[in-house]
Parts: sequence; structure tokens; C-alpha cells
Amino acid sequence: MEFSLKPEIAELQTELAEVKQAVADALAYGEKLGASAMECALTRSRGISVETRLGEVETVEFNKDGALGITLYKGQQKGSASTTDLSAQAIRASVEKALEIARYTSPDPFAGLAPAELMARDVPELDLCHPGDQSADYALAQALQCERHALALDERIVNSDGASYSSHVGYRVYGNSHGFLDGYLQSRHAMSCSLIGKQGEAMQRDYAYTVARATADLESPEHVAEQAAHETLARLGARKINTAKVPVIFRADVANSLFGHFVGAISGGNLYRKSSFLLDKLGEVVLPDWLTIKETPHLSGALASSPFDHEGIATSDRVIVDKGVLQSYLLTSYAARKMQMTPTGHAGGIHTWQVSQSEQSLADLCRTMGTGLLVTELMGQGVNLVNGDYSRGAAGFWVENGEIQYPVEEITIAGNLQDMLRTIIAIGNDTDMRHGVRTGSVLLESMHVAGN
Repeated sequence: MEFSLKPEIAELQTELAEVKQAVADALAYGEKLGASAMECALTRSRGISVETRLGEVETVEFNKDGALGITLYKGQQKGSASTTDLSAQAIRASVEKALEIARYTSPDPFAGLAPAELMARDVPELDLCHPGDQSADYALAQALQCERHALALDERIVNSDGASYSSHVGYRVYGNSHGFLDGYLQSRHAMSCSLIGKQGEAMQRDYAYTVARATADLESPEHVAEQAAHETLARLGARKINTAKVPVIFRADVANSLFGHFVGAISGGNLYRKSSFLLDKLGEVVLPDWLTIKETPHLSGALASSPFDHEGIATSDRVIVDKGVLQSYLLTSYAARKMQMTPTGHAGGIHTWQVSQSEQSLADLCRTMGTGLLVTELMGQGVNLVNGDYSRGAAGFWVENGEIQYPVEEITIAGNLQDMLRTIIAIGNDTDMRHGVRTGSVLLESMHVAGN
């Protein structure tokens, strides 16, 4: 299999080299026109996405996209343009357009490139590209096999919202007038299945999915089907519960959203706008004293790994939270200048967070909780990062005496993120590897649950 992929890797590497040359030409032309600074970025991917429903083909879509983004500075004035055409003529026209726009923009004292000394000079190979079979026959076979298996598992599975399979490969290139110019290949493959179950007159819907850099690391179509069926059938017979204040477990597949809000709260854009509940919390306790979060951007083959950020800044291992104490904000160069701090290499997002856990399974967490709510689905956007207020629709399972009793629905959970983060009791060892934040299920001391 590996040998058969070599021609595609070679083709991608050739494309990558051509794009790097196009970026170099654009930067040289911008310098010739008198730009005081300039940067160019391109992320390009090609692949296939298919969808099936009830054993029939719904859609087959081949795509190849990605535009060269050009940002040019005249002093503190900034202009941007983009082009999907990488011919010399089109690139020159885009550089000229960016320069023209820059002439008419207001100066911004915080605009500019990231510091030259922070550029990634040694770009590690992170094993991020594993091309897969992108033929329509293979993609449809995966989706159809998954959905047909799911529909045959249980007579209570009465309908399907479909199955999907996608496979994409591509590359990212970034260069600027500091002399930095580099890029890397990457791939992403995914499969999902969504089912509808019925018991009496009541119906429920749920899904399962798998995603990875390499097709060999995807779960099998049968496993995805069985997981989707299990999740759907488990929700049958769901009921509302009485309003109460109880302990809550965020299951691993939704727990990453809790830390996603934490990411937003320590990101420079929200901090310099003074719209974060964690403003001025650097060096202070924001999580329990047993909890540590480490960022590992060079983890081989990980979905969120990257050798440099979207500004060319070298990524490196970083402790975000050490034993509950916030050690680092997440700053682009613009935010860093606004805050008179140093950029942290987070333009474009985080790079594989590892959240410490307490070696307990989800079943162990339920026993520790005793009586409370296990959340498996969140709905709505009721999160205020300014003051930390949190209120979202939820569904999941009611737990008593450490055991799941029955599914619940049509409830709302509410609290304040600052309190929720500080009162995490334990994190399970059921780490979900499909996200940039790798965390297990999270047990919180208590939240308000609104039901009947």
C-alpha cells in the first residue's frame, strides 16, 4: 500500500515546490513595488466527499480548492488580495491590487508581520500526509457498507439521515519578507453515520464518526455503524427530569467544547478587547490544582499538529496550565503588540492540547458522582465569554447510585464557566483523540439543570 502511494506523494511535493516558487515570486514583486513588508499564504486541498441515504447514493463531490492570500504593508497601512490563479500574471495583478488597497487604508500601529526572530527556521517532519483511495467507487463502498450495516442491526432502527465518507490531501505554504518560506503536506479522512430509532411513537436520532490523518487509522465502517446504532438506541425512552442542582459529567466527546470555551477566553482577540472572563488571570489559579494542560504541536500524525503557525512562528511544546495556574495566553502577533507581550504561535488555533486525567473510566466517574447528569449532547450557543455565563440545551442520561438509569432530553444546563472550570472534580481516561483538545470525560461538582 505504501509503495502505491509514492507517486501521489511525489506529485504533491512537486506542487508544493511550485507553489513555494510562486510565493517567492510574489514576495519579490512586492518588494520591487516598494512594500515595506509582505506575507503570502496558501492552503490547498483536493479530494472527494460522498453521502448516501437508505442505501442509495445521495451526492458525490470532487473538489480542489485553495487561494493564495497576499497581505502587503506600506508602513502601518495594510492591503490584502487573493487569487486562485497562480500564473505569474495573476499573482502580479493581485500584488498590485493589495498595494492599491493599502494606499487607502488607515494606518494601524499594531499591524505588521510577526517578529523575524520567532520564525520557524527548522521545520520538523510530522508525518501529516497519508493519501488514501479517492475513487468514487471506494468512497461510496465505505459509506454504503457503513449505513447498510447500521440499518440491519436492530428493527428499532427505522430510518437514516445518511452516511458520509470524505478523503482530502493537500498542503499549506507560508512565506513573508523576513525571508521565511516553507510548507508541508497534510491529509484528512473521515466517515460518519446518522440514524433514527423508534420505540412506540417516540423517535430519536444520533450519530457516530471517525476521523484521522491516515485511512488505516479510521474505525471500520462496521464499528462506526454499531456505535451510531448504540448511541441512537440508548436514547429511546428519553424523558425530562425535575429541575435541580446536581453534579454533571460532560462525556469525552462533548467535554472538548468546555475547554474550547477556555481556549476562547485566553485568546488574544478576546483579551485585548476586554471581552473575556479570564482577563488579567495570567499566573493565577483558573483550574483545580491537580490539573495540567500541555500543548504538543509536534506530535507525529496528530490532527492538530503543525510545525509553524499561520504567521510562520515556530510551534513548540508549551505548558498552558500548570497545576491549575494559567501559564500562557494564546497570542497572534497583532494581539501581542496590542497587549505589549510576545506572540505565542497560535495564529490559526491551538496545536494538540493534552489534558491531564485521573485514570478513572467513565463508569468510575459515574460511581464517583453517585447521582447526577451525564451529558452526551449539547445544543445552542448560550455562552457569554465576557462574564462566563453558560446556558445550553442538553441531552444525556440520569445517573443514580453510580449507574445509568434512563436517557433524558429537553433540559438546560447552566452555570458560570469560571466556577465550572475551578470545580472540576475528575477527568476520565476515555480520551477522545478526534479533537485539538484531547480530554476524557469531565466531572463537575454541580450545575443547575432545568427540566420540569
